[in-house]
Amino acid sequence: MLILAFDTATDLATSALVADGVTLGERTTRPQSLLADVADLLAAAQRVPADLTAIVVGTGPGSFTGTRIGLSVARGLALSLDLPVAGVSTLDALAASAESVFPIIDARRGEVFVPGPFAVRPEDVVFPSGSICIGDGACRYRELLTQRGADVPPDDSLLHVPRASLHVSLATAFGPGDAVEPVYVREPDAEKWAR
Repeated sequence: MLILAFDTATDLATSALVADGVTLGERTTRPQSLLADVADLLAAAQRVPADLTAIVVGTGPGSFTGTRIGLSVARGLALSLDLPVAGVSTLDALAASAESVFPIIDARRGEVFVPGPFAVRPEDVVFPSGSICIGDGACRYRELLTQRGADVPPDDSLLHVPRASLHVSLATAFGPGDAVEPVYVREPDAEKWAR
């Protein structure tokens, strides 16, 4: 199987090309560069889109816009190439990066996303003793978390990146692209404003 995986829910987008469990290439850029990254991954592996057999996409939680970029690209590619898609939580992918890690994603507005998933204030995060807090939320609220006993790796650690290659190992249910739903946790602002 040749699987294209990507996650655009955080400020750092990741994409990977994985063949039968072997990562052929992986990139970390910005969500807006996703299609260029996909083209580059395929070219570097000397593959074409028609070679793909499935897609795995990060479903959030994270940035509403970023999550929608990833899902839109996944659905468009799935439709045009007739490929099955699986969705994987961005929090789960972060948690799969190492032992004893606790993923925290910046939810903006003075909140973070944590496993559950929940949106909570950083000072209300409850993590297991001895945890290594990872993710862009852990970086943003490093001082607060370390004061409470957490270990937070340096900002440039790969542990803070929801690596797309990890999404592939977590993917279980493949199906139509339009069946994959985002994990927003909070209600989108547009829906609040519409009321």
